[in-house]
Amino acid sequence: MNTLANLFFENAVLYPDKTAIWCDNESITYSELADLISQYSNYLLAHGIAYRDHIGIPMNNSIESVALILTAANLGVALVPINPTLPLDAIKTAFAFGDVKHLMARRIFFEECERLGGLNVDGRKFCLDYEYESTLPLADALKMSTERPIISEVSGDETLIITMTSGSTGSPKPIDLTQNNKYQRAMAHISLYNITKEDNILAATPLYHSLAERLVLIPLLIGGTSVLLPRFSPNIWLNCVKDFQVTFTIAVSAQLSQIAELLSSPFIPKIHSLRSVVSSSALLEPHVKSELIEKLKCDFHEMYGTSETSTVTNINFKQSLNQKQSVGRPLPEADLRILRKNGELAKTNEIGEIACRTSLMCNGYYGMPEIFDKALKDGYFKTGDMGYLDEDGFLYFSGRKKELIITGGINIYPFDVENCVSKIPEVSECAAFAYPDERLGEVVAVAVVIKENCTLNKRTIQVQCARNLADFQQPHKIFFVDELPKNAMGKLVKFKLMEYVRLNCLNE
Repeated sequence: MNTLANLFFENAVLYPDKTAIWCDNESITYSELADLISQYSNYLLAHGIAYRDHIGIPMNNSIESVALILTAANLGVALVPINPTLPLDAIKTAFAFGDVKHLMARRIFFEECERLGGLNVDGRKFCLDYEYESTLPLADALKMSTERPIISEVSGDETLIITMTSGSTGSPKPIDLTQNNKYQRAMAHISLYNITKEDNILAATPLYHSLAERLVLIPLLIGGTSVLLPRFSPNIWLNCVKDFQVTFTIAVSAQLSQIAELLSSPFIPKIHSLRSVVSSSALLEPHVKSELIEKLKCDFHEMYGTSETSTVTNINFKQSLNQKQSVGRPLPEADLRILRKNGELAKTNEIGEIACRTSLMCNGYYGMPEIFDKALKDGYFKTGDMGYLDEDGFLYFSGRKKELIITGGINIYPFDVENCVSKIPEVSECAAFAYPDERLGEVVAVAVVIKENCTLNKRTIQVQCARNLADFQQPHKIFFVDELPKNAMGKLVKFKLMEYVRLNCLNE
């Protein structure tokens, strides 16, 4: 039976002395990781953790976190991983939506909870480091047997991860990912990117997001090596690639933009091991894309997907140089439709909402089947993203549906404005958004971050837009800011832009 735990333990027998994971100057072999997972499993069972229980965990990037994911798979329980830096109220909300019964956290988290009035969890509490009053120290698991406990009920249909997503309202949607979801997504990427046990795979995003979870699971399911960054910086990323001979990674576009900037420095380490790099999360600016393709000298891909659907499209720019603005064609597992506002199919090159049917679809929104059903049309998940398909089946991304700017009844896609402004050499990054207007309802506004040691005035941006955009697309408001509001994955949080510019704009 191809459950995640079974596949890992089979590899532990085949490659006992091979490095399974490196993280933060520590490494663990397959046999050592198998022993740790068995000890964690026995410890949790001894303290009443039962099949299909849900465990909340403010998760950091560590070998222990990866071991706990595989422990959950072994026992048939679910983890609800969360960003440990979130406000306590947000964590309480997420754990309530995720039906959390037990809690695993570090001592500093328990101390902060106590200071702020506590966190109601009915089941067991485990302290991941040191000891803390009224909790069980996970370190005691190392006294348990290394014989793997087998839970006969585990089939792969169990929820493994409940990951939180939220829209512009900030209300979380708990995405239910079963073991089979995780397995199928890993296998699809292994096939798509020709990943083998010889690959050293780098994960440089937080483990409480599905991307890093996928990147650490892929090598462990096929006998490869996982390289897990405890935190990201472009310098750490490049040195890690060099030192550990990383061959494959999927990185978010915000990280790759920083890496591209650093690649121009004469002091960066020389890297030759990379076979393939994939950009995800948001579109890379064209000049950044060209810089990375030139400097990294490996297969360079861009992908499109959502947490609900996993990867939907992929493009290898070495093979499709004429489609640099595209996010690629659908994977074999996926089928795309572009929908008009009335639900009808859009024509070729007509912008509409991107909808996807895929075998990699999540199990739904946990506890919210009616909300997930509303997002489906004829089995296709309506992503809330806008885009179009060309004559050759390549997908082009135009922006989020909720980010559409409607000025005087005319639809304006922020991407068009951003693409224009970002071509100004002094612009580091920018974001277009809707700004309230008494006469037109809303107008185009743009927030601009200027490159270090550069100057830029509003007039230069106005001239650039006047030359390259239609009249109705012209920015009415221009804000210069030090940075744009982003989440832990480095992804722009557009619904916060209005408040952000009001508080942080330097001038208008």
